[in-house]
Amino acid sequence: MELKRLLHVVLSFWLLLCIGCSDGRFVVEKNSLTVTSPEKIKGTYDSAIGNFGIPQYGGSMAGTVVYPKDNQKACKAFDEFSISFQSKPGSLPTFVLVDRGDCFFALKVWNVQKAGASAVLVADDIEEALITMDTPEEDSSSSKYIENITIPSALIQKSFGEALKKAISGADMVNVNLDWRESVPHPDDRVEYELWTNSNDECGVKCDMLMEFVKDFKGAAQILEKGGYTQFTPHYMTWYCPQAFTISKQCKSQCINHGRYCAPDPEQDFSSGYEGKDVVIENLRQLCVFKVANESNKSWLWWDYVTDFQIRCPMKEKKYNKECADAVIKSLGLDSKKIEKCMVDPNADADNPVLKEEQNAQVGKGSRGDVTILPTLVVNNRQYRGKLAKGAVLKAICSGFEETTEPAVCLSDDVETNECLDNNGGCWQDKAANLTACKDTFRGRVCECPLVDGLQFKGDGYSHCEASGPGRCNINNGGCWHKSQDGHTYSACVDTGDVKCQCPPGFRGDGINSCDDIDECKEKKACQCPECSCKDTWGSYECTCSGDLLYIRDHDTCISKSGTEVKSAWAAVWVILIGLAMASGGAYLVYKYRLRSYMDSEIRAIMAQYMPLDSQSEVPNHVSEDRA
Repeated sequence: MELKRLLHVVLSFWLLLCIGCSDGRFVVEKNSLTVTSPEKIKGTYDSAIGNFGIPQYGGSMAGTVVYPKDNQKACKAFDEFSISFQSKPGSLPTFVLVDRGDCFFALKVWNVQKAGASAVLVADDIEEALITMDTPEEDSSSSKYIENITIPSALIQKSFGEALKKAISGADMVNVNLDWRESVPHPDDRVEYELWTNSNDECGVKCDMLMEFVKDFKGAAQILEKGGYTQFTPHYMTWYCPQAFTISKQCKSQCINHGRYCAPDPEQDFSSGYEGKDVVIENLRQLCVFKVANESNKSWLWWDYVTDFQIRCPMKEKKYNKECADAVIKSLGLDSKKIEKCMVDPNADADNPVLKEEQNAQVGKGSRGDVTILPTLVVNNRQYRGKLAKGAVLKAICSGFEETTEPAVCLSDDVETNECLDNNGGCWQDKAANLTACKDTFRGRVCECPLVDGLQFKGDGYSHCEASGPGRCNINNGGCWHKSQDGHTYSACVDTGDVKCQCPPGFRGDGINSCDDIDECKEKKACQCPECSCKDTWGSYECTCSGDLLYIRDHDTCISKSGTEVKSAWAAVWVILIGLAMASGGAYLVYKYRLRSYMDSEIRAIMAQYMPLDSQSEVPNHVSEDRA
């Protein structure tokens, strides 16, 4: 176990540092710093451009240098000391001089920027050749402020820093001019630039920043490339495995071609997840994608492939593989066979021509030093220093053009790629309904399922988009089968429920591509009575009866038309007779009731004259009165 851990450490260290085994060199990119006053230190000095913030490539900046009385190393926020470097209206911008040491370069610049300064000069604390101020390694806390640094910074030599401090302490006004106009050479009307990158998306903060830049810069890069203004070349860093370890399990998992081309393990864990050789193979595939696209005069498709692969095939979702890569290649209309041929056999004990060329390119030539930092951008053979952001990089590239030869994209923020005009940008498309998931934006084309008449399509935007919810049948019939015939329209689309496409009654099929008419007569599904004659029609059937018979569809039977008429007539007669009988009976009952009531009242009146009822009061006796 201890031996494996030691081997892991040795291999990781070798993979990170063996580039130095080549007799290369690291070149520090510089800009010019000119002191215009006071007279005693007036002159031009070298300064090293910081690898963060936004250098003003192609321009210059004048300002006044100040040296703070407190927090001189700028490792703390200046508001703790009630110090502000905000320039007063009408005055020159403030350049703050700070000392090297005790904290990251980027943190110093961030603290000075928050205090209102326009630029930062960092004085070295020892006498040595200038170095490049780089960002901290994968530190999530530092990444939060690094991406927000917008002011330029530069490292100056210790002796020059001491001279500036002495002049400031003597109450002299120190005015300087930072000049980036010659930082990028501009020999002609075309800019050559290259990006050293990596397909690994699990390497931390720097990988996230790199992929974010590629997505943001894609649109501008494709405009420049399509217009012939630039010549772009992607590169990928690889290392070789030490001879002593080429047969080890660890080396075999990180390398291809018997240890010739290697990459560090994505998760820094040899026992799980993806391996370094998976990254090398995908890097090789992306190089071949560029090569094949370039041969067809569509080199800008590399930007589409890289961004689409990162979105569709992430390591976290276990899709970082050949199958997913082939799907992206197919969507962009690239020749997969040519790409496979370009990649050659990764298991062969021989050099890979493409990767061998990449290793040779890592070694510095001419004015460009070795490539040892990922990512690295090189413009006109000069390494770019600063924040890897669309605006900053575009400015650096545009500064590489000869004056008056800049393309329109360098003079305007309005960037449209029009990628959707070619092969629909590799996105989902429904030609029948004239719908597409491709959208042109200032960041290049994106594949997002559309929103049509308030109905949102859902899917990945690349190979699949589907209408969802009520009203889906109103748009291209919901993607279901439909057909019109004999004045009738039949549809398999269902607006409600889980079933989306279901063939209507009288049809059979998947409901999406086809619904075939069912022959009810042949399959004996209807019109089966002995007297019936069946005829199939589109989506239904016709059934007739022989002779003077009538077909009853609900009961699938035939009955006599005349019998039906006689029965109907007798039924009507009986209804009339019964009605008359009921009416007569009712009238008789009413008559009898009224007659009986009349007779009862007469009898009561007569009897009341001779025998008064108990319930009645005594009736006056007219006879007695007459006798008296």
